[in-house]
Amino acid sequence: MATKHRRRTRAPGEAGDGGPRPGDKAGIKKKRSQGTPWRQILVQSSLCLVAGLVAGFFAWGYLRGDGSATEVLAAQSETLNRRFFQVPCSEDYNNHKRFPGCTPRTCGRAVTDSVITLQEAEKMLRIAEAGFSLGGSEGGASILDLHSGALSMGKHFVNMYRYFGPKVRDILTEDDLRLYREVRLRIQEEIARTFGINATSLYLTKPTFFSRMNSSEAKTAHDEYWHPHVDKVTYGSFDYTSLLYLSDYSRDFGGGRFVFIDKSSNSTVEPKAGRLSFFTSGSENLHHVEKVNWGTRYAITISFTCDPDKRIEDPTWT
Repeated sequence: MATKHRRRTRAPGEAGDGGPRPGDKAGIKKKRSQGTPWRQILVQSSLCLVAGLVAGFFAWGYLRGDGSATEVLAAQSETLNRRFFQVPCSEDYNNHKRFPGCTPRTCGRAVTDSVITLQEAEKMLRIAEAGFSLGGSEGGASILDLHSGALSMGKHFVNMYRYFGPKVRDILTEDDLRLYREVRLRIQEEIARTFGINATSLYLTKPTFFSRMNSSEAKTAHDEYWHPHVDKVTYGSFDYTSLLYLSDYSRDFGGGRFVFIDKSSNSTVEPKAGRLSFFTSGSENLHHVEKVNWGTRYAITISFTCDPDKRIEDPTWT
């Protein structure tokens, strides 16, 4: 599969791609194609909405009257080596089993443009675009989970490995999945270095997924990505959350900034292709994403846990 990406300007209000008809049944690996993982994604998304609404009430007193952010932590125009902001840890981690040497004792948020190259980000964008060419949400937010196979399709989710069968291998090659694994490992090592933990004590966890957001009107609760939420409250297994941005704020899309909600003010990260943002997953990092008002925003959320029982495996064809 070609990895060359040609960036084009998105017009205001542009919607995403539609999907073809289903094909034969297949999966990456038999053990990952059995069951109905897309149902788990539906349940998690519903929980995310509920937790987001609860967090929204919690955050109400912290938001300014006009809802705008007051500080930019990382502007799209900047090129950052590493920027770290320490914040006090919440009590969320005490409600779960603690893993010495991994469970956060120092909490914060970080942004760097030096871990992933622009060329690698463009290749990752090509993987996302190839996967989303098979489907997408009717609303403004679509997800593509290479681990479970969950793919937004209209108002629902399908397991793309069973729904499209061998067709998936025509657009997602082993080289694509190898790059995906290499990028994931590099992000894991950067998180470990920043928070002073051993990278081998971190494990990939679900949900880890590509996202595509545009200005289309939300059709279901799963399209409402803008609600404030706490990852540790929503998913439980999360200890460290990372986002790798694959498109540029103000160039490829408008709105869509990542917003941390703090007591004194809000603060934002402006997405930039190849930019990595990561943070501890507790209530110290309550956050949301602004609504996209034009163009298309691509990113990948890669989530890590300290609990080996909550780990998931990397996707592979071999």
